[in-house]
Amino acid sequence: MSTERTEEIPSGRARRARHRPGRSLPLSPPAWLLKGLRPSSAPIPWAAVVRAGIAMAAPLAVGFALDEPEYGALVSMGALSGVIGDIADAYRMRVLNIAVPQLFGAVGVALGTLVFGHGWVAVGMLTLIALVSGMISSIGTVASVSGLMLLLNAVVGAGLPMPQPWWTAPLLLSAGGLFVLALTLLGWPLRGRQPERAAVAATYRALADALEAAGGPSARYDERRQQVTQALNQAYDLVLGRRARVHGRSPALVRMLAQLNVLIPLVEAAPAAHLRRRPLSPEIPAAVRELAEAVEEGRTGTPVLDLPAPDSQSERAIDAALRHAANIVLTPDPDMRNVDDRLGRPAALRVRAVRAVRDMMFSEASWRYGLRLALCIGLAQALVSVVEIERSYWVALTVTFVLKPDFGSVFSRAVLRALGTAAGLVIAAAVLSEVPRGWWDVPVMMVLAALIPAFSVKGYAFQTAAITPVILLLSDLLNHQGFDLIRPRLLDSLIGCAITLVAGYLLWPESWHTRIGDRLADTVDDAARYVERAFGGHPDTEAGLRAARTARLQARRRIYRELSGVRSEFQRALTEPPPTGARAAAWWPLVVAVERIVDATTAARVRVNHGAEPPLPSEAEAIAEDLRGLARGVRRVQSPELMDPPAAPSVDEDSVLAPVRQELAAARAIADPKREAP
Repeated sequence: MSTERTEEIPSGRARRARHRPGRSLPLSPPAWLLKGLRPSSAPIPWAAVVRAGIAMAAPLAVGFALDEPEYGALVSMGALSGVIGDIADAYRMRVLNIAVPQLFGAVGVALGTLVFGHGWVAVGMLTLIALVSGMISSIGTVASVSGLMLLLNAVVGAGLPMPQPWWTAPLLLSAGGLFVLALTLLGWPLRGRQPERAAVAATYRALADALEAAGGPSARYDERRQQVTQALNQAYDLVLGRRARVHGRSPALVRMLAQLNVLIPLVEAAPAAHLRRRPLSPEIPAAVRELAEAVEEGRTGTPVLDLPAPDSQSERAIDAALRHAANIVLTPDPDMRNVDDRLGRPAALRVRAVRAVRDMMFSEASWRYGLRLALCIGLAQALVSVVEIERSYWVALTVTFVLKPDFGSVFSRAVLRALGTAAGLVIAAAVLSEVPRGWWDVPVMMVLAALIPAFSVKGYAFQTAAITPVILLLSDLLNHQGFDLIRPRLLDSLIGCAITLVAGYLLWPESWHTRIGDRLADTVDDAARYVERAFGGHPDTEAGLRAARTARLQARRRIYRELSGVRSEFQRALTEPPPTGARAAAWWPLVVAVERIVDATTAARVRVNHGAEPPLPSEAEAIAEDLRGLARGVRRVQSPELMDPPAAPSVDEDSVLAPVRQELAAARAIADPKREAP
């Protein structure tokens, strides 16, 4: 997730100045469109670039060699889906990200082939498949891509004549995806667990940057802390992703999990150090960076740390946590029993699958998205059944690509897809008019396919511009229409975008408000529970203390992950046109305030752990109740300016919870500008 700096969000005064009567406005594209057209700074994945070029060009070469170019084109079409899905880092996750969607894609093209040329039967079948595709997309990342491939290949099978018998097309498309998977896994024997180790090491480096910024300007520290959250999320996702299948049989994964878990006390101590408003000794972040190198290289040895003597509660917390981390990272055989207890052992894959299906079936959001997608696909297919449109299946393909809310703003994706398609057609026109059909298509495909992963990391419009000429080149090999494909491709894309904007966006009230407030309210409720767990009862037994600590750590990690999700939703909402984007910007100060409340709570718990006087239970209860009141206010309104936050809780100024109360007062001042924070 990319971090958006607060100064890029216009203040209310700046927004009003832009629309002040009597002043002419510059003729420039709107901010939400410019944001989508601005290329990302993400580095180009050169290995994926090479794989894409080989994976899509080689089948064409084999097809021409066997005098079956149509078969080669179908294999390349299957490879295209594998290239798009090749986005994971860990090899274990790549298998799922590529192989599982291929299975759904094979089912989709088989169903589409069965209803090819059957008119309204095809309309009904594709509408039903769209409903299923939309619902399973809510389960998770792999399920989302699988649902996408199910619908895309069903649309292609229902719109293009496929070779017979019926199983030929599914077999060829699957062969292309599996070829991409085979190329991807070539590096597994050489790199092994390197992606996971690199992710864990990146978390150490991100934490070192945060510790270096602690005590300095709050904006700089907040940015570094967000990077720590992102790095932790990514590392845990990689290491824990499929742990249930290998737990107890993979010492390497268990060791990396121990190295990751031992960072948590350091992450907790960072806010306490920042609240002191005094920079830490440079030896501390330098030591964390040394541990990052040891993790990445798999190096072990005797821990030797040259750290200054701690002189405060927060520094004692950092010193103890850093020395413990060094023991875990550098000791050859640390005690790694129960290293995953503090985060909870994941359920078996079968249990998680049953839960996911149950949640999907009873989820209002899942049904709502499935119905939106089914409505748009049904309208698209009904339209092309009534009106004669060349290459009509492109209309439904466009709807499928655009109407993916988990991929970003539906409105901006529709506009960006139209622009990206237009740009891609310029390239396609040059290729189809100048390159003779035959062996010259192989090197051309190698170049065009390599652009897909290179452009995909830059943004959706760039990805669309790269995919469009590839699809047209493959379509030409299947239909032999050449340059005549250009006009219908643009027309069908515009029709698909129009259907999505009207039936999938404008007609749904939820499109006109952001989900930031609802997600933020849930996070504030969790923050209240975190305060209660951090300063609630004090168990007398050792087992009770361990259980309380585990519950507290789980609550803290859940809150920071939720805040990361709120930020992602905020970034998505900013790409929406007015008034949605402006409403999203109004929530930003309160999002930052909630993050600081959680930081202050963590810092207070660290201080208590290292000698500070614990607060009275009544103080913790008062703050938790105030947080719940804030959550209720967030849920009631569409803008923070309309909230009526409760009065500040009464907390002793000398209490360890005093900074939490001050951050709460600041949040109330944001919600009610007439009140002033102390």
